[in-house]
Amino acid sequence: MTTLITGARGRIGQAIISRLQSAGLTVRAASANPAELTVPDGVDVAELALDRPETFGSALRDVRRVFLYPEPAGIRELVKAAEAAGVEHVVLLSSSSVLGPDAENDPLAGHSLQVERALADSDLACTFLRPDAFASNSLGWAYFIGQSMPIQLAYPDAHIAPIHPEDIADIAVEALTGTSLTGRSVTLTGPDSLTFREQLAVLADTLGRQIPVEQITRAEAEQQMGRHMPAPMVTALLDLWEAANHGPAVIADTTQTLLGRPARTYRQWARENAAAFARH
Repeated sequence: MTTLITGARGRIGQAIISRLQSAGLTVRAASANPAELTVPDGVDVAELALDRPETFGSALRDVRRVFLYPEPAGIRELVKAAEAAGVEHVVLLSSSSVLGPDAENDPLAGHSLQVERALADSDLACTFLRPDAFASNSLGWAYFIGQSMPIQLAYPDAHIAPIHPEDIADIAVEALTGTSLTGRSVTLTGPDSLTFREQLAVLADTLGRQIPVEQITRAEAEQQMGRHMPAPMVTALLDLWEAANHGPAVIADTTQTLLGRPARTYRQWARENAAAFARH
């Protein structure tokens, strides 16, 4: 019985592959560009391009479980191919943004929501993992911290409960190999609510140096962020952070509640990734 991992170049996909392979399970890593994949010895590699349905058959051969990244292009055709191939369970890496108001029109939620709906309309058993903000989002600050530049934020006191990507991988493996999460939709967070300012204080303590934080206006943030992402995405993120500015984030499911193991903390993530913030 083979488990297919899509998004196999991503950190979570790679972590899942490693865990499953170490457990002696048959794993196939899929990518639109399989030549670019790096996988452990013994892991099969397959081409899977959602805009090329002719790649579906070989990728899904003998597959019974799928870990799926949320890409809506070609998703309904892929679902039909999975049903025909005898896939029994799909674990989707969705997003907590699908639970927000007007999620259908929210650029943060749109991709995940379309994929959730395609799977919900199928005959496949599904598990939807809906993580909130990743701790690794902090890598967006790495260049500025490495250059000893201040971190400029419109909402430095917005609260989030960042989840360690390794916790997501652990929960995904349980969903793929066990039965406790089959058919469920679970919102995932880290164990602590932290403001952006508090996260930066943890990074500063970990690095042993000050990280200045400067509050800027929303208009200034829109201008800065607009250099790297579409305007609707900028608006959605700033709206999210503005709404999170009024109190602690809700702690949802963690590895503690789902697996009985303590959740990894943001401080642990910071220690593990301190080199990314080194001075340049």
